[in-house]
Amino acid sequence: MRTGTKIITLDNGYHLWTSTQGEGDIHLLALHGGPGGNHEYWEDAADQLAKQGLHVQVTMYDQLGSLYSDQPDYDDPEIAAKYLTYEYFLDEVDEVRAKLGLDNCYLIGQSWGGLLAQEYAVKYGQHLKGTIISSMVDDTDDYIESINRRRQEIFPQAEIDFMRECEANNDYDNKRYQEDIQILNINFLDRRQPCKLYHIKRIGGLPVYHAFQGDNEFVVTGKLKDWHFRKYLKQIKMPTLLTFGEEDTMPLETAKIMQREIPNSRLVTTPNAGHHHMVDNPDVYYKHVADFIREVEAGTFVGD
Repeated sequence: MRTGTKIITLDNGYHLWTSTQGEGDIHLLALHGGPGGNHEYWEDAADQLAKQGLHVQVTMYDQLGSLYSDQPDYDDPEIAAKYLTYEYFLDEVDEVRAKLGLDNCYLIGQSWGGLLAQEYAVKYGQHLKGTIISSMVDDTDDYIESINRRRQEIFPQAEIDFMRECEANNDYDNKRYQEDIQILNINFLDRRQPCKLYHIKRIGGLPVYHAFQGDNEFVVTGKLKDWHFRKYLKQIKMPTLLTFGEEDTMPLETAKIMQREIPNSRLVTTPNAGHHHMVDNPDVYYKHVADFIREVEAGTFVGD
């Protein structure tokens, strides 16, 4: 596959931005988080894997409603009902894969992308050689419990009560509240500061993010609050890597359950790293990914 940027036209008429980097016969399709995030933390993935001695073509894309891809008018109820669904984004992954000519490839998904990777491995697993679930659990209830514990690790109860009051009143723009969220972000999302992912202006796909997540990573008020996938994990048959930051917002206790439920899987963790552990500690993160792909390619991968 040629490297560089390519704009693809979906069957629904919308356009998505894609980019392929790196050389080699191994192909890795990378899904970003959010939802409504973007591809940026995958930009050096091919280079990082090459540093580990593994040459991989990495293809990333911005999902519908994100950064360089088309932005539907989600204020239109019909458009929102059609495109702000799990089913749409899952099928979008397969359409992107097919239009880019990828098959028998690896799929890596970060956060929300890890949710899609789990669902994709069940529905479209025949197209995958291996799956990498990065910083995503299989049940949102466990995630909500985890982010509540993370608040307690950082703030006194009075500050937590203040944050709860802001959330109850939909006062998310409160300056003090936003300062508290930034403290949580630095501790559990982007521990490597200054963060490469910060921008002068927020560029995320907010309509998508708000519909599924809510205002920020430490409150879940959207559709994600009702996502439960554990009963399907045994249907993931291909080799699977679970990778989490040791200071992640996602609970490692749940990751261990996932490892037991997915038949041929391995769990690894990245030290001194939060949710975006490919940025916080790339040497360890990409060593785990490279080792996994190497073993699957050699036919020697055995889950824990």
